[in-house]
Amino acid sequence: MNVHIQSLHFDADQKLIDFVQKRLEKLATFHDRIIKVDVFLKLDNVVHTIKDKVVEIRVHVPKADFFVKSTSKTFETSFDEAFESLVAQVKRKKEKQYA
Repeated sequence: MNVHIQSLHFDADQKLIDFVQKRLEKLATFHDRIIKVDVFLKLDNVVHTIKDKVVEIRVHVPKADFFVKSTSKTFETSFDEAFESLVAQVKRKKEKQYA
């Protein structure tokens, strides 16, 4: 599984990158043929004073791609929400495949 983490409009600290990589390791338990995972960490300036943290995750598997996006006040919360949604998508796809 090839993991690519990209931070846009800021430099992500090592603690955040380690957090993301550690959580993504669990993804292999839900699908065994993951080719590549792209994670985008963004700062979103909707209102000029408040910066929301946006996490986008794209997972490439044979014959399918999964994409989730989540926004909150911290990257950890955004990532957790996106990750849960991603796991649900992967499980749904596998159930349809084997049903």
